[in-house]
Amino acid sequence: MRFNGCGGNSFPRWEEKKIGKLFSFKITNSLSREKLNYQHGAVKNIHYGDIHTKFQTLFDIEKENVPYIDLDVNIDRINEENYCEVGDMVLADASEDLNDVGKSIEIVNLNKEKLVAGLHTILARPINKTFSIGFCGYLFKSDKVRTQIQKESQGSKVLSISTGRLSNISLTIPCIEEQTRIVGLFSSLDSKIEIETQLLKKLENQKTFLSQNLFV
Repeated sequence: MRFNGCGGNSFPRWEEKKIGKLFSFKITNSLSREKLNYQHGAVKNIHYGDIHTKFQTLFDIEKENVPYIDLDVNIDRINEENYCEVGDMVLADASEDLNDVGKSIEIVNLNKEKLVAGLHTILARPINKTFSIGFCGYLFKSDKVRTQIQKESQGSKVLSISTGRLSNISLTIPCIEEQTRIVGLFSSLDSKIEIETQLLKKLENQKTFLSQNLFV
């Protein structure tokens, strides 16, 4: 299944490249939940557990509840290049569930806030302007990429993926214009799903209210 370009012409063939040729890996921290809070701080922190449980594929800091690093933690040692940037991929490098190892998000909006990737995460940054913002978020969720990540993971009770093994994974990449079209399609579907989910929640609340008040 492919999109067509202007005038109905086909886009160029997709190219296959290794993650190690497309991304550089930045340093993450190992702060536990005990060093994070939701009230105040200068720098926010992505905990791997939040990637597993609540963050959206396309991470918009204005729409997510992200903890701060406690003020008593020395953040001066964080190199500027290790702060998250728009377009970065953040992956959870460990999980007890094979289906969740290497689960990822793409940073699409930081709203000028400082953000770092934390415990049990991998911070991968595109080396060149190879990707349209949002494309990798969806690409890394595809069956083709997820299957490779699962095969590269190691461990028995707790599975993990290293930057070295992640570098071996192949990505098939269309041109920027086709990437943008793909992002537009999936973003539209995500918006519709969100609207329907909110509607479903309202209907469930209405049903609960009626069941509590009709049967008296």
